[in-house]
Amino acid sequence: MASEDKITLFTFFRSSASYRVRIALNWKGIDHESIYINLAKGEQHNEEYKSINPSHMVPVLKLADGKSLTQSEAIIEYLDETYPDRPLLPHGPVHRAQVRAIAQFIACDIHPIQNLSVLKHVGGDDMDKRVEWANHWIDRGFQALEKTLAGSAGIYCVGDNITLADIFLVPMVYNAKRFKVDMQKFPIINRINNTLLTLSEFSSASPENQPDCPPEMRQ
Repeated sequence: MASEDKITLFTFFRSSASYRVRIALNWKGIDHESIYINLAKGEQHNEEYKSINPSHMVPVLKLADGKSLTQSEAIIEYLDETYPDRPLLPHGPVHRAQVRAIAQFIACDIHPIQNLSVLKHVGGDDMDKRVEWANHWIDRGFQALEKTLAGSAGIYCVGDNITLADIFLVPMVYNAKRFKVDMQKFPIINRINNTLLTLSEFSSASPENQPDCPPEMRQ
């Protein structure tokens, strides 16, 4: 059960959206506890969890006052507003729009098409068919993202500071590799991702470093 005096993250090790929020919590240095919802076993459909999030998805961030927040971008922007140190959105309106556009392109256009429920619907138990589907749509999305980053990137996705866009990029690249996308085709995405993973806030949030990751999947 969740603590009554601490922020609690309902998460699953391989959930991209949960991965984003884990990075943000690390980046902000926010003390929290985690409750693990095994999506592969269908725990998101349990009655107790449905009462927390009727959409049957992770993540959920339960605040110390009992309020629950859903949707990774909304959660991260809440954290950025309430913990303003190490901001994740730039000051200028154009750069803020660029950051949000990259994050939303990943979260709204690329990620949902290869989400678990979609893969099950498309491929059933045929894992090769699932991989083929996810590979196609991530590759297609990354072609557009690579061109976008060519116009915005410095060290990171937008300039030389860590932003919301970077927090969305890393979990998407993890999925791309999982679904056998050829990352050599996307040198800007690959470079930024590799740079970000040298930072402990990003690397410690990786799926293989989560307590609910099965031992055989740890790198």
